Amino acid sequence: MAEVEKEPTIAEDLVVTKYKLAGEIVNKTLKAVIGLCVVDASVRDICTQGDNLLTEETGKVYKKEKELKKGIAFPTCLSVNNCVCHFSPSKNDTDYTLKAGDVVKIDLGAHIDGFIAVAAHTIVVGASADQKITGRQADVILGAYWAVQAALRLLKSGANNYAITDAVQQISESYKCKPIEGMLSHELKQFKIDGEKTIIQNPSEAQRKEHEKCTFDTYEVYAIDVIVSTGEGVGREKDTKVSIYKKSEENYMLKLKASRALLAEVKTKYGNMPFNIRSFEEETKARMGVVECVSHKMIEPFQVLYEKPSEVVAQFKHTVLLMPNGVNLVTGIPFDADHYVSEHSIAQEELKTLVAQPLGPVKGKGKGKKAAAGAATKVESAPAVETKA
Repeated sequence: MAEVEKEPTIAEDLVVTKYKLAGEIVNKTLKAVIGLCVVDASVRDICTQGDNLLTEETGKVYKKEKELKKGIAFPTCLSVNNCVCHFSPSKNDTDYTLKAGDVVKIDLGAHIDGFIAVAAHTIVVGASADQKITGRQADVILGAYWAVQAALRLLKSGANNYAITDAVQQISESYKCKPIEGMLSHELKQFKIDGEKTIIQNPSEAQRKEHEKCTFDTYEVYAIDVIVSTGEGVGREKDTKVSIYKKSEENYMLKLKASRALLAEVKTKYGNMPFNIRSFEEETKARMGVVECVSHKMIEPFQVLYEKPSEVVAQFKHTVLLMPNGVNLVTGIPFDADHYVSEHSIAQEELKTLVAQPLGPVKGKGKGKKAAAGAATKVESAPAVETKA
């Protein structure tokens, strides 16, 4: 019998290097995209520039290895205010122009050899140390930020996925907010953005019964994704066209020439990675082709979801490597918590203590109390590039 090829994991140094490289590119792109989020900017233009940057930066590495695949792992999305996720308009779709005070969630990802790094960050257009954000915007952004900080500290070998589900719920509710129902954080594998093990947030009764409990193990990789709303926490589809899709494992003999052409191009260019319909030369033809592919489940749509118009949604996402000496944060950029003022704070003492703990690999003993005290005052998601294993 032929030997089954072992799946590469972060037990190999080279795999860790590829994750970290993808993470550096994602963090750099995320910072650049944030810099473009100014009053009167076009969301479509910013998303296009984000994708161009991801392609350009991944193109600079492993140049000699011609067969090695690399590029966008998740197209740049800018979901504003009550838009929950996946807003990245294509050429013929309705654009959005940023305004002062808009709450913008930026979500994007890159991969090197199929090893995926994704990140999401929330900003307020025009916010600064002098222009502090208050009220419900501050509540939801701080709620999401501290919920993801708790999640990152609960992600360890032997821990249970529902410990994270519960902590995210409790912290969101401390800020009088709710996590978006049923959203999943996935384990990441090579060329697979939606691995088997998942962490669910704010599950409905039915989802809680169906969703599988799991235990985390060393050498696993996760995209920890927290999305919180000032409203009831339910994302609904509106009439915004889907622009982001992903090839599934389903097979079917497609009838239309446009559908077959689209699928062939997707297989060659993107494989199993999500892509934006905007990246096709002939967008109208691609839109025609995608319809049949979606109806036979060969391509999956990433629906654009919304909360009620008066609500605001915030999101933070990090890619995390579970190493033997602790978690290694591969994506995430500093967050200025002092720009936000809320009358609320974490209600549970044990969760307050948890988020005050330093995050990252253990480099030896004897740091204990000092390090924890430092973490309590210094509020930022340190980028992985600064966290040496």
